[in-house]
Amino acid sequence: MNRDARDQSENGKIPQPIRKDGAGWWDYGPRNVMRDLENPDLLVPPATDAGTIPNLKFSFSDTHMQLNHGGWSREISVRQLPIATTLAGVNMALTPGGIRELHWHQQAEWAMMLVGRARITAVDQNGKNFIADVGEGDLWYFPPGIPHSIQGLEEGCEFLLVFDDGTFSDLNTLSISDWFAHTPKDVLSANFGIPESALAGIPEKELYIFQGDIPGSLESQQVADPYGNVPKSFTHRLYQQKPLEFPGGTVRIVDSSNFPVSEKVAAALVEIKPGGMRELHWHPNNDEWQYYISGTGRMTVFAGNGTARTFDYRAGDVGYVPFAFGHYIQNTGDQSLWFLEMFKSSKFEDVSLNQWMALTPKEVVQQNVNASQELMKSLRKEKWPVVKFPGFTYYPKKSR
Repeated sequence: MNRDARDQSENGKIPQPIRKDGAGWWDYGPRNVMRDLENPDLLVPPATDAGTIPNLKFSFSDTHMQLNHGGWSREISVRQLPIATTLAGVNMALTPGGIRELHWHQQAEWAMMLVGRARITAVDQNGKNFIADVGEGDLWYFPPGIPHSIQGLEEGCEFLLVFDDGTFSDLNTLSISDWFAHTPKDVLSANFGIPESALAGIPEKELYIFQGDIPGSLESQQVADPYGNVPKSFTHRLYQQKPLEFPGGTVRIVDSSNFPVSEKVAAALVEIKPGGMRELHWHPNNDEWQYYISGTGRMTVFAGNGTARTFDYRAGDVGYVPFAFGHYIQNTGDQSLWFLEMFKSSKFEDVSLNQWMALTPKEVVQQNVNASQELMKSLRKEKWPVVKFPGFTYYPKKSR
């Protein structure tokens, strides 16, 4: 390290792996300072971190970008985040008129529109169709095997897709163009009752994402269906759902109880206000897959045998918590932290540490953790998923 870099380190401009208790030492060797600045709790983990919990974070910014005329996609699966076995995520954007072609999956597809608007179409196994426009904050869900398409409207769009299989890849789906390209034309001719000459223009390979014309109004594209519409709506207006409000933020829970078609994926949209915290808790039904939408935060995950590890997250990151591991999330910035908690489940379920203690005989709690009267009085029988107490909030150290 040259003299200037050493001076910057000693002046606090370059973070060093030294904890306040004196543990650690200077890092003067080759390093990625930008990564260290983004991950202060990996460089200087809390003294309570211990053991060998695997990596629980991966950023969409570190994934391969699939570029097409009509849009782009990138994904995080077990290939990027090996611990994430239950769910996989795809971040996709479509240009105005860009089309994610007619296709279907072996997995369930849960999606949230992040920016812009799109038109989605689907037909179920009973021949009932569904055509709708979705905008920012809207969800859609297609059960496994249901064919569908997505097309960007006038302003284009970007969205998150989540699938109930950690090994999933959106580049390995079942597409109409791919099937046409791999079916003999005489078979297609017989299937549709048309001469082979009428099939001269079919694609020679999968289109995946391609540029189309900007669609007309929703009314102009409605297709009358003799069998009627699907019995359960494939969309849900999440932002229009009234949030549960708490001192530290808000929560919107969406699962099969209020989005009936979503039988394989449950979710919660969480807002943690500055100084707030997603309380100490765990989930008794499955692993948790997270997507961070805006803001910055830190999460510590606690496992058995005295192991714990802390990670830092920001917009575009994916986090993961294995089944039943205890954890909490703190807002480390000066703006609200927004993120999704997602589960391979029909229902959202969590267990609050505070509520558990409050609903257990006080003598057991007192003796188990040598609880003070102040601690006992702080226990609540009602669950507060997001908390904030003046004088007890977390704020990061301001850079000089």
